[in-house]
Amino acid sequence: MPVIRLIAIALLLVGLPSRLPALEVNMLTGGPTGTYIQIGRDIAKAASACGIEMTVHESAGSLENFLGVRQRPRTQFGIVQSDVLEYLKTFAADDPEVSRAIFGVRIAFPLYDEEVHLLARREIGSLKDLDGKRVSIGVENSGTFLTASLVLDLAEVAPGERRMMNQDDSLKALLAGDIDAFFYVAGAPAKIFASPEIDGERFHLVPVADEVLRQVYKPTQIPAGSYPFQTGPVDAIAVKAVLMTYGYDPKRNAYHRESCKAVSDIAHVVSTHFPELQQSGHPKWKQVNLTDLPAGWDIGECVNAGLEPGYRLPCDPPEPAVAAPADASAESEANRAYRRQICAVVGC
Repeated sequence: MPVIRLIAIALLLVGLPSRLPALEVNMLTGGPTGTYIQIGRDIAKAASACGIEMTVHESAGSLENFLGVRQRPRTQFGIVQSDVLEYLKTFAADDPEVSRAIFGVRIAFPLYDEEVHLLARREIGSLKDLDGKRVSIGVENSGTFLTASLVLDLAEVAPGERRMMNQDDSLKALLAGDIDAFFYVAGAPAKIFASPEIDGERFHLVPVADEVLRQVYKPTQIPAGSYPFQTGPVDAIAVKAVLMTYGYDPKRNAYHRESCKAVSDIAHVVSTHFPELQQSGHPKWKQVNLTDLPAGWDIGECVNAGLEPGYRLPCDPPEPAVAAPADASAESEANRAYRRQICAVVGC
């Protein structure tokens, strides 16, 4: 993705207003058939049982979510891919506009690994076979768009045409023969690939086994049977999804104070209802490691406030036994505090 595009978006950023109507709690996620929106709805359901109403919104994906947390009033949360974070962090050191774009954004929780899906016609057996082909790489400024662009460039693959479409339109175009393949970054199983219209005789998930990519991204597999058309395991690469928030300052004004309380409440709900989320939420909750923090990013202070031992909500389950925290000597104080408190609540 051209850096100039990021700069143009960053220039639109505005300061958070000091006065707004009654506080709303909002989370930006992704498309209607993706994993992000299901994870968001799981959190909203747990919060609702505690009397906290949070609205989950569809979005284009990671970059919109990141900038939304920074820019949009009453938007306290957004789910973002870790390679989007790395991309922004890389350019922040040399570009003041990108630095401004990431200022104040914090981690709420690390989530799960997301697989890079590449659905294509059967005759396309590898990334290299995409040379000269028509490939959809996701909506501009989405996480899929950024990851697909990086993957193609790193693998030195040159499609004949890169189309920018969301996953639903991409699937329709593939089935109609208008494109040859499309990328979609989502936690498996992703709902869109459960479509009965995907004929396993005509289409398949292309294995991603490029050595350069497996050094940059996490090597993984999409297990056999994850989707109706899939008969065996598929080599893939993965990125981590994280829940982002903003570094609200309760001393600044009423909006910051109320937003910080909302962030603390949601952090408390996720940590205290984590076993319930793993049991009854999207299958990806079973892969969440709440201590697996991305390097170079700090936990929000409002998140840590909600994890304090004395923080209570009416819906709280009985307090668990305290577990010993992992060694975090090289981390920031905010991250050390987070790790201590998460270990105390969910164990390590």
